Amino acid sequence: MKLGTCAYSYRDLLTTGKMTLIELLDTVRDLGFDGIEWTAYYFPETTKEYLLNIKRETFVRGLDISATAVGGNFIQPTREEREKQIANVKSWIEKSAWMGSTALRVFAGYVTEGMTREDADQMVRDGLAECARLAEKEGVILALENHGGVTADAEGTLRLVKPLNNPWVKLNLDFGNFTGDIYAQYEACAPYAVTTHTKVTVRQGEAREKVDYRKVVRIMRKAGYRGYINIEFEEPEDPIAGVDRFAAYLRGCMEDA
Repeated sequence: MKLGTCAYSYRDLLTTGKMTLIELLDTVRDLGFDGIEWTAYYFPETTKEYLLNIKRETFVRGLDISATAVGGNFIQPTREEREKQIANVKSWIEKSAWMGSTALRVFAGYVTEGMTREDADQMVRDGLAECARLAEKEGVILALENHGGVTADAEGTLRLVKPLNNPWVKLNLDFGNFTGDIYAQYEACAPYAVTTHTKVTVRQGEAREKVDYRKVVRIMRKAGYRGYINIEFEEPEDPIAGVDRFAAYLRGCMEDA
């Protein structure tokens, strides 16, 4: 497994102008990461020329683009709104291909008022299936994240991906987004994961508990996972120091788990 970090970890610095994307790349390189997940929200422009330059700047620093990430919500009350969401994901499939990213993180969405869970699930499956046709053409795997809503637990998440039986629709397994028996849910999802997010803690009721990443590494290795462990840092502290400290812990877990 390799260790990376998400641009999202540095969101406050990026959105306030305290850090540029090039400065972020220097930071990621200097902290000894193998790669970076580029989050769509933080690009000041998304022209092909600009994104190819980011690809170049990433490469010359010895870093991989471990994944790209886009938001979205396939669960919409009208076809027109659903088509807009699908078009946005398709746009980022193309942009990901330009950048050489083999995985694009996507979201499913939330059940809205007056809609059944079955209808919502089908909208997600239909949206993923439509986007997967372009994803296959461009060589970009759609990585559905367990991100609340219809993906709040492993059962709901797998109910969206497994019926498609499509090698271009897999999971971004976020270890900070489940609750309850988190390790059993990680184990259920691990065989479908092509990329991951690591958060320091998970919410259990009103409290937050630390994730045991030695146990996580063992689960992922048992499933045959050899991809990226990407840090998605959300703690209320300076992300540069916090990410560095969390990375040291994760490296230790990967070495002796």
